[in-house]
Amino acid sequence: MEKKTLVLIPLLSAAATAACCYFAAIDKDVKQPGQRAFISWDEEAQTESFTVQPQFEGNAEDFGMVIPTPARPKLQEMPRDFFKELAIFTILEPMDLSKYKMMRNYPSAANEGAHPTSKASRPAVRVLETGVVGNLDYKVLDVDRADALYQWLKANRYHYAGDEATLGFYVKQKWNFTVMKIDPRQMKKQADGKFLGDVTPTRFTFHTKKAIYPLRIPRISVKDSTDVLLYVMAKKKMDMDGAWSYEGNFLSMWSQALSYAIPDKLTSQERQWQQSLQSKAPQPTAQGAQLEWAGKLTRARLDVLTGKKPYNREAPAEDVKKLKILAGHLKQDWYLTKFRKRFQKQEMTQDIALVPARINGSEDDLEYISILPTSPP
Repeated sequence: MEKKTLVLIPLLSAAATAACCYFAAIDKDVKQPGQRAFISWDEEAQTESFTVQPQFEGNAEDFGMVIPTPARPKLQEMPRDFFKELAIFTILEPMDLSKYKMMRNYPSAANEGAHPTSKASRPAVRVLETGVVGNLDYKVLDVDRADALYQWLKANRYHYAGDEATLGFYVKQKWNFTVMKIDPRQMKKQADGKFLGDVTPTRFTFHTKKAIYPLRIPRISVKDSTDVLLYVMAKKKMDMDGAWSYEGNFLSMWSQALSYAIPDKLTSQERQWQQSLQSKAPQPTAQGAQLEWAGKLTRARLDVLTGKKPYNREAPAEDVKKLKILAGHLKQDWYLTKFRKRFQKQEMTQDIALVPARINGSEDDLEYISILPTSPP
């Protein structure tokens, strides 16, 4: 069976933005209104990495979160403003007003988790690795039983608010756990006495046979629903598998936008897509995600990061200058896909499988980098 890894991080009571669930001090309410992650997937090397950055607001002296990954990860500190700059880089470009009729005045790591085969004398929870990444101390754990992990958390002063069954879902698949800690006194304290702040973004890199984003574990700290925002970088345009695909919602919006287009202004790719969708177009669905940006990371687009090419969207000048922190993290000629979905708690019974985007049996490489007449505000 393929070796798996989980990451557990004890931190301050908060609003989380990571693939995680929280472990708060007793009697402290911990909420998780949203999640975000930057995922890089190399299918040939069977290597995935994802970057997360928890954001905290609350009263708890300490707490933790669990981040599952499909193998023992290598941890790396990332730039503090990484997600802010990703958001700026993926702002849709201005609409081509000459293209649409009646729109002229439109406002503009390797798996190192080998263990002895004999289980007779070894403890049920084992520390495989310790270290520091950014301002976080971490320990990588190997776990045999959910009840043993539950007791370990209690003995090490993590007050787990979830059930053993949720932990067991991953323990049965031989996932590991990484425990991290931070001093909440490093956080900014607000007038109401609550702490507020971000920790350094952390990237987890690991081997896996398929790209996946952990969704089942965060449901522990979700009240009714949670907003999940994913940036996925791969050699192909990517999507969520199955009913959560963004294709139906996006192509409905895209097809309607093209009804405003001047025929001579359509690209050859757009004409091909129009023809392929005439016979069978995917239908929009309430459970599907929403595509927010998709494009190939060409040399010209990456030149915006270093100022070699001007930035042509609206954003504060100081933030545009900081786009350079993305250089080296975005790979030339790879594809970056950004999509979002609000998950109801009852949907969060399985992890998100990430797959190459496809329409009617064919690869989907249609870009979405500019505002359309039908784009959401």
